[in-house]
Amino acid sequence: MATLDKDLLAIQEMRDAVKHANTAQAAYMQFSQQQVDNIVKAVADAAFKEADRLAKMAVQETGMGIPNHKKMKNEVASRDVYEDIKELKTVGIVGYDRIKKVAEIASPFGVIAGIVPTTNPTSTAIFKTLISLKTRNGLVLSPHPYAVKCTKEALDVCRVAAEKAGAPEGLLQCLTMSSMEATQQLMKHPDIHLILATGGGALVKAAYSSGKPAYGVGPGNVPAYIEKSANIQKSVRQLVQSKSFDNGTICATEQALIVDRVIAEQVQSELKKNGAYLLNAEEKAKMEKLISPVPGKVNPQIVGKSATCLADSVGITVPEDTKVLVGLETMIGKNIPFSLEKLSPIFALYIVENSTEAKQVMIDLLNIGGRGHSCSIHTENAALAEQFSVELPVSRIVVNTLSSIGAVGGTTGLAPSFTLGCGTFGGNITSDNITARHLLNIKRMAYGIKDVEVPKPEFEVQSVVESVVSQEPALDTTMVQQIVDQVLKQITLQNK
Repeated sequence: MATLDKDLLAIQEMRDAVKHANTAQAAYMQFSQQQVDNIVKAVADAAFKEADRLAKMAVQETGMGIPNHKKMKNEVASRDVYEDIKELKTVGIVGYDRIKKVAEIASPFGVIAGIVPTTNPTSTAIFKTLISLKTRNGLVLSPHPYAVKCTKEALDVCRVAAEKAGAPEGLLQCLTMSSMEATQQLMKHPDIHLILATGGGALVKAAYSSGKPAYGVGPGNVPAYIEKSANIQKSVRQLVQSKSFDNGTICATEQALIVDRVIAEQVQSELKKNGAYLLNAEEKAKMEKLISPVPGKVNPQIVGKSATCLADSVGITVPEDTKVLVGLETMIGKNIPFSLEKLSPIFALYIVENSTEAKQVMIDLLNIGGRGHSCSIHTENAALAEQFSVELPVSRIVVNTLSSIGAVGGTTGLAPSFTLGCGTFGGNITSDNITARHLLNIKRMAYGIKDVEVPKPEFEVQSVVESVVSQEPALDTTMVQQIVDQVLKQITLQNK
């Protein structure tokens, strides 16, 4: 018996998944708000309970990150996301303006294709499941090839809890054969109604090129400015914590430090106190080759690895408690490894004369990758923070907090989310933290509230006469009589 091609099997699995999700979603559309909310709460509780086990699975399978940090991400994706969306109305009439007499009615999109990255495989799966269920959408997840088992397990935890709470069987699906061809066809499938893509630039571009509505999010290359008025001890402690959180795998994690010269020595001293290792010129050169063996491209093998592991791999001896590696940099460009988004605990350090130079360095860094995503500012000067917020091409500006956790809503009032829009700065349709409200069609029923008198059309005899006169050759008398009769008829109608 011939062995079937793996891609063909993967495509068949995808088609079956889409079919089952659509059938279940048609039934789920009939559920009440109370039924939906009960299901969402059951799933959030189940995912929160399994946060630790799923975190360990993710690290074991991908080799990226830190288990107890991934546990925190799973907890944010379940508990914090639930708390943020639990009061949102998503069924039937969800708003009514009594003065304008306009009612807003929520309608689901249908079935969503959720693309899941290897850096946050379980937390993203939980997050996309919750916001899809809350809005009565079906979901088909496509995991990253390096994270299929843990992504499917996260989805299964959610699926079992949802079905126990009454959700239609088949509403939540996960592809298991890690085929790029199947993922591409999933995004173009006629019964997929929205793509929710979290991943690399090529994947996001594919989502936007699919011909389907898509929320795709671009890369981050988050610059962090420590301005001279900042609380230096607190700022540096937060920056090291943020950069080392889950070994830098969150796209909102700071990538470069920009420091005013007058506080540069103090900042470097605090970095050392907080477990940062400052590379010398020779060590920095070794690290550059590891970060980017091919100019302009980051080595995927460094993603989510610890600072000590990265140092060991190129023969640099660092203290055992080293949390981040720091390289002093003066240049910015695709071919300058330290200026790229590294998704690992490696910082570039730029020393600037003032805030004007700092802003330009931040813009230059964003322009090589990360436009529209996020930036971080540590300052006690509120006016400066506002000025930077107005002028920088980013969608999130986090002030005096950890960007990695703050931008996703963990330490700020931003909507908890694992899909962060970059706006048109980064080629995205939205600059929001994507959440449940982005997965709804809002229909509007509007009553008439104004009476309008529609004017009768004006009819000019002169224009008709001129058109008759201009006819050549001369018209016969019968035709002239017909035109005159037509004119008289129009005048009679107008005067009624």
